Amino acid sequence: MQPAVLFLSAALFAHAPPRAARVGRAALAMSSTGPSTVQSPPSARLSGLALALDDGTRKSHSLAESTQFVTGFFRGIGTREAFGALVCSLYYVYEAMEAEFDTAQDEAVRALDFPSLRRRDALAADMAYWYGPNWRDVARPSAATRIYVARVREIARTEPRLLVGHMYTRYLGDLFGGQMMGGMARRSLNLPDGAGTAFYTFGEIPNAKAFIEGWYATLNALPIDGAQQEAVVREANVVFALNIALFDELGGSAFHALWALATRALADWDARFDADWRARRARA
Repeated sequence: MQPAVLFLSAALFAHAPPRAARVGRAALAMSSTGPSTVQSPPSARLSGLALALDDGTRKSHSLAESTQFVTGFFRGIGTREAFGALVCSLYYVYEAMEAEFDTAQDEAVRALDFPSLRRRDALAADMAYWYGPNWRDVARPSAATRIYVARVREIARTEPRLLVGHMYTRYLGDLFGGQMMGGMARRSLNLPDGAGTAFYTFGEIPNAKAFIEGWYATLNALPIDGAQQEAVVREANVVFALNIALFDELGGSAFHALWALATRALADWDARFDADWRARRARA
């Protein structure tokens, strides 16, 4: 996946030392023993499911970062109302996701569920800032958010391994690209001392790039075969579509967002029906 400017993209650069340090070590090697032949191990994102996810979601990533809400926000024209609504949507999405992770039995989900990535508590703090101490009574999930939450719960019930696609799209984006989103919010909305943006602070992860590299390595080590890999990539694209719908809703296109979701759901149902019909014909 390409490096992103929005919080949902699962961007990652290979973990490497700063350029000055690399140049310094190379010069030292050249001056003592000739050109160095020592190379860093290849990034985990260049193989396995990590590579499949990065490559398989490129188009979705491009669509997501071109939405009206995202492009406007990074031009500095976001509003407090819209950002507060985004926080509200994210809270209910993460509440659903992390509740499912708490009870998950799938080994892949459990292996990739790092406590340092959890966002629910941080989002609860942000909700209190944007909506006041009674936020649970006044801030309800939007239509697109409810559809997103329903998808999380459906997958957790029927195909829990596909939650890996949700982890990939959300958590890695939060950790890397989300830092840009948080910084822009603090500057453009004049938020005091980072108030209302706790979601973007990962106090237990001092080196995001190194952490993501380790997450990818853990992902690649899991026993997920070719068919399962394809299913996880498809689900990651569904997650992008759900996030795009949230952005469209925030950008004032609620009807368009819901229509797009309904169209995608119909296409998915049709594809499943066709596959089931073909399988039955083959068995007949």
